[in-house]
Amino acid sequence: MNLLGRLALLFVILPILELMLLIEVGQVFGLLPTLTLVLFTGVAGAWLARAEGMRVFFQFQKELATGKLPGQAMLDGISVLVGGAFLLTPGILTDFAGFSLLFPPTRRWLQRRIQASVEKQAADGSVRVVAMGSFGGGMGGFGASSVEDFQRRPPDASPPGMDPSKGIVIESDDA
Repeated sequence: MNLLGRLALLFVILPILELMLLIEVGQVFGLLPTLTLVLFTGVAGAWLARAEGMRVFFQFQKELATGKLPGQAMLDGISVLVGGAFLLTPGILTDFAGFSLLFPPTRRWLQRRIQASVEKQAADGSVRVVAMGSFGGGMGGFGASSVEDFQRRPPDASPPGMDPSKGIVIESDDA
């Protein structure tokens, strides 16, 4: 699915589905219980997002203090942020997605699924991951086709027009 299709799904189709589902729930349970459900999930989601966010933040600090790269803590932080945003959005489907991103077991499962999907797309060429900057031992990572090319490249080398301070660039054919 291309970028325009994904945006249409996110901003047009999903809100329509959410509205239809809320209307159905309202017809079955009534207006007041439905509004209570929406308010409760918003408040509970904000509280849970704050609690999980603090836990992830302290894990991030702990990993940095021990000299580890806080990769999992960064993924958890992004997941908690997106999950909290979903929970603040009124709707049943977004609440389900938000709570799934806040609870560690389902969050890890979703992260593994997304990672496998990105790896598959990288393998078939639909997504290309380009690392920018120096890697351990002063090896630059641009235009290299082998480890020897990495080792021969000067440590400050970067491709024309690219800023190594920007980190990792992911290019996609879908854009």
